[in-house]
Amino acid sequence: MTNNVKEIFTDASAPPAPAALAAKIRTLAPSMTRSMQLVAEAVAGDPAGCAALTVTGLAELTGTSEATVVRTARILGYPGYRDLRLALAGLAAQQQSGRAPAVTADIAVDDPIADVVAKLAYDEQQTLADTAAALDTVQLGAAVSALSTARRIDIYGVGASSLVGQDLAQKLLRIGLIAHAHTDPHLAVTNAVQLRSGDVAIAITHSGATGDVIEPLHTAFEHGATTIAITGRPDGRVSQYADHILTTSTARESELRPAAMSSRTSQLLVVDCLFIGVMQRTYDRAAPALSASYEALAHRHTPRTNSSR
Repeated sequence: MTNNVKEIFTDASAPPAPAALAAKIRTLAPSMTRSMQLVAEAVAGDPAGCAALTVTGLAELTGTSEATVVRTARILGYPGYRDLRLALAGLAAQQQSGRAPAVTADIAVDDPIADVVAKLAYDEQQTLADTAAALDTVQLGAAVSALSTARRIDIYGVGASSLVGQDLAQKLLRIGLIAHAHTDPHLAVTNAVQLRSGDVAIAITHSGATGDVIEPLHTAFEHGATTIAITGRPDGRVSQYADHILTTSTARESELRPAAMSSRTSQLLVVDCLFIGVMQRTYDRAAPALSASYEALAHRHTPRTNSSR
């Protein structure tokens, strides 16, 4: 467990709400020690039962120690185990009052297509809910401020993340900002060398460990640009070079559904939040620019008439 995760999730001004607890567990569990994972899995699997246990009882149930239980509670954002128990009780009450649909994202080869649709739709909804619950709005606001006044914006991503980067670049271009999405790692680095204070560099990497994305972000960071990471692993290597970290939901990967699918869903939500935030901050100049872009393309969406008739 790195200090980065501790800083991000334990310095919050208030413990996370019960609705955000499940999302935080899913997001942080992969980066915990195995003993902490046992505690996290127990409270996620049976919040009502664990809420009734003392710290000693939960330690005995999970085969860990009281210190491990307390450390897990703190990593999840709670001052102590008592606060975690209160959140578990609240989460259990919410689950009892309105349970989620009885479907999972575990798609079988022989599933009827109707079941596939239901499972994917539910998982997409859960991914978006998890991302929204865990997204740090202070970090988001700071990223929006940096983008709103940026001289130039470079965006780095490969694979599915490159599609998200291109989406963000196109959105920002249409409201008058200078934004470029780089998918070639060599061009990304050579462009990053040109960035300075007042510029912004954004790295999109679900794993937080994609070298082709981290290298240009590191270069931009060293040259004084404001750097932003959109990642599912806030403890990943990319966070070392990010001034602002925007955390996405940790994807639930299976053989039939690669992690790239649900990770892209959560990344697109963050991108839309950034775009709307910038649009709000720069509305006086962004709205006319957006209107101009619509007008420039209007003739392409208007049915053509036959000039010979």
